[in-house]
Amino acid sequence: MKERIRIGFADFWPRARRDIDTNPLYRLLSGAFDLDLVDDPDFLIYSCFGREHLRYDCVRIFYTGENRRPDFKSCDYAFSFDFPESERNFRLPLYRFYMDDPESLEHRHKSGFSSRRLPERFCNFLYSNEGAPERIAFFRLLSEQARVDSGGGVLNNMGGRVDDKIEFLRMYRFTIAFENASWPGYTTEKILQAFQAGSIPIYWGNPLIDRDFNPDAFINCHDFDSFEDVVEHVRRVDADESLYRRYLAASVFPAGGPWRGVRDEVILERFRTIFSSGIRHRRGGRFDIIRYHAGRIIRSLGR
Repeated sequence: MKERIRIGFADFWPRARRDIDTNPLYRLLSGAFDLDLVDDPDFLIYSCFGREHLRYDCVRIFYTGENRRPDFKSCDYAFSFDFPESERNFRLPLYRFYMDDPESLEHRHKSGFSSRRLPERFCNFLYSNEGAPERIAFFRLLSEQARVDSGGGVLNNMGGRVDDKIEFLRMYRFTIAFENASWPGYTTEKILQAFQAGSIPIYWGNPLIDRDFNPDAFINCHDFDSFEDVVEHVRRVDADESLYRRYLAASVFPAGGPWRGVRDEVILERFRTIFSSGIRHRRGGRFDIIRYHAGRIIRSLGR
């Protein structure tokens, strides 16, 4: 029999608010626990898209898929991108929820993948967020050397937006896999999806990315002094088939396998510990309800 947990969710992105079944943590937890969604929960899981969490007087668990830091005055525990892990912080990078078949990706280098026929197209760029200047700068720099196909909402040069991301990436030898920003530990789905498509990622974002993925399997901009140097290296790899295939032959993950925090059993064990203890750690919650109502008043005055 599953353990019954009185739980709530707040301040998630719009789709997860409208349909709880699209919330990745709800889906994961509901397979292991009997979740009772109530207005006065014992545990609240909340994200960074609002201030509703301030209304709840219970154990608060912060989760983010954005480049945000946990505020441990407002939460008791966090599932975040951040190092180091601690009693209160568990590192759960966003790419975990894009790993449909981690085992096949983990053993890809043993399957003869590196000897496959190489894609004919050079490089792609697929983004809808304009607020990432490093990404745009690199696209323009690499485009000076060869055409980079952009099939998203930003810098689109294909006459329309791509429907199937993985199938699109699969047609290219390289993928520009840049995060929205750079922060230690901040790894989203961008590099993972390039690997899933069999395209070599050109990565920028998490300077500690080698803890998540094998640096021999992708081009890490953090290993170079400048984007100009990265572009020169990409040109060299593209011109040398044996060097290109060396990247394909490398294991996707480091020697120890995928980051432990992306394994379901490890994530669920952390939640079991939190649920069984029910301990509150935060010390800044006495005025949360005042902060909540003050924020609502300020927003109403701004309308």
